[in-house]
Amino acid sequence: MQTEEHLLPDTLPEVQFPGCQNEEYELVYHKPATMVDVNMHYCPGCAHSLVHKLIMEVVEDMDIQEQTIGIAPVGCSVFAYDYMNIDMQEAAHGRAAAVATAVKRLMPEKYVFTYQGDGDLAAIGIAETLHAINRGENILIVFMNNAVYGMTSGQMAPTTLAGMKTTTSPDGRDTGFYGAPIKVAELLAVLPGAFYVTRQTVNSAAAVRKTKKALEKAFIYQQLNKGTCLVEIIGNCPSNWKMTPVESSKFIDEEMVKTFPMGDIKLPKAEDLKTNQEEK
Repeated sequence: MQTEEHLLPDTLPEVQFPGCQNEEYELVYHKPATMVDVNMHYCPGCAHSLVHKLIMEVVEDMDIQEQTIGIAPVGCSVFAYDYMNIDMQEAAHGRAAAVATAVKRLMPEKYVFTYQGDGDLAAIGIAETLHAINRGENILIVFMNNAVYGMTSGQMAPTTLAGMKTTTSPDGRDTGFYGAPIKVAELLAVLPGAFYVTRQTVNSAAAVRKTKKALEKAFIYQQLNKGTCLVEIIGNCPSNWKMTPVESSKFIDEEMVKTFPMGDIKLPKAEDLKTNQEEK
């Protein structure tokens, strides 16, 4: 009886691979060195990991790793400090803007940003956020809006869409009972201390590029010391939306944008972009 060893040929044909020269290729992508090289805890398809990367790409591009301080929230991104290779400070639930205020006032030369979800910012933290922006604190607020409380199993959030089913609104959000979803960016843009307010998403390649550009602008504007920048990002939550990642990306374009339209909401005027020295 022949064994598997006997059935195999004595010699295998030698495979010739074409030679590759490094100079023939152009590097078009690399993981930013400002990211910690560890596995993330986020669900497959979640937008948080992508936005973390975009922020750290901007920090790397601007060469401000040593000058940047991030404030981590409570919620799905509570462990943001495990992934961003910069100085980070954890804040109590909803208090990130207040902590960022203290950090920026103590170290005004630093780039300071908060990273907050809709439960952290739009619910328990709405007062701290509103007052920080009203004072014009010179910080960047990155606001992740996925319309639910992600970490605690998908309860209704202030940003939950009308009619959207969650664990605490199983029949859909009744706006007559619960109120309408809060348009955070529009609400905060009217405050005099808001310098730059925009809403973006990351569910397509083009959208990712726009979001990175918005984050870059916000970091650059912080150098002007003229107010708060708010970048709201509509992110998908496949686990709590009970969708695949692809379905959740389509849901953003088909449903989320009806309530939360994309684009700039408040832009600085040309004269506002002058530095204090140029004004003198």
